[in-house]
Amino acid sequence: MVMMTYREAVQRALDEEMGRDANVIFFGEDVGKAGGVFKVTPGLYEKYGPVRVRDTPISENAIIGAGVGAAVMGLRPVVELMFADFAAVTLDQIINQAAKFRYMSGGQLKVPLTIRAAQGGGAGFASQHSQCCETWFMHSPGLKVAVPSNPADVLGLLKSAIRDDNPVVFLEHKVQYAEKGEVPEGEHLVPFGVASVLRSGKDVTMVATQRMVAVALAAADELAKDGITCEVIDPRTLVPLDMETILNSVKKTGRLVTVEEAPHIGGWGAEVATRVTDAGIWYLEGPVVRVTLEGAIIPFSQPLEDHVIPNKGRVVSAVRHALTV
Repeated sequence: MVMMTYREAVQRALDEEMGRDANVIFFGEDVGKAGGVFKVTPGLYEKYGPVRVRDTPISENAIIGAGVGAAVMGLRPVVELMFADFAAVTLDQIINQAAKFRYMSGGQLKVPLTIRAAQGGGAGFASQHSQCCETWFMHSPGLKVAVPSNPADVLGLLKSAIRDDNPVVFLEHKVQYAEKGEVPEGEHLVPFGVASVLRSGKDVTMVATQRMVAVALAAADELAKDGITCEVIDPRTLVPLDMETILNSVKKTGRLVTVEEAPHIGGWGAEVATRVTDAGIWYLEGPVVRVTLEGAIIPFSQPLEDHVIPNKGRVVSAVRHALTV
């Protein structure tokens, strides 16, 4: 095992896959000589040259459109959107084109496109640059959605995404880029649709993604002081979603709390709750409790931003509530 940051894991995955397959190309805004606006991709331009690593105009439509075309023509493009929020500009190309080409062509066309984008709050980027956008893409059949929470999963999931013959939306939490973690040496792939049980427990199941995984684990540590044991699950991918692992945990604990950094309405936690009640209603000893963004729009003010994003205290309160209703 080696220690590396979340951003270094992104760079390593791209480097390994570009070295393995000459059809892998990479482009986006300032990803070349500048090494990316978040300094995630340094050295790739120098190593692979301006044909395979390209800076693009400031046009999300151009970036995604070129990516879709390149994928359909047989390349394996990885494209970067500087902020996931900007995907709203490109939804027609992502949802009505990339996601549907394989189905509408009867399988004759493949779309091995990986769309990388930085999302999430906590960095003071304000309302238009701080959203968690995963549910935009979960609702579109034909797309896969990855939400890694640590460097090892960044590496393994990104490599799997690049090798997939279907379009993948790969969401990276911008606040986590500097976080460090252990990563296996050598080839490391993480399959889609396989959740990770990060902590075992018998009283409550907590499901969390990305930055909220650390919040859930901190809450579990706090609750353990009072003898409450929480099982913490990181889905790692939301499409496909590993419901078997979640259901097996709920069967053991009888309680479910979801922790997500996004608005309450239509969040992925609602999907998890629905599937649990559909397939495991008799496992539940109380209602599912969801911890979500405190408001629908993220403010620029740092104290207000800190207030709306779920924290350890809110998760601890949610678990205690789940145990009493």
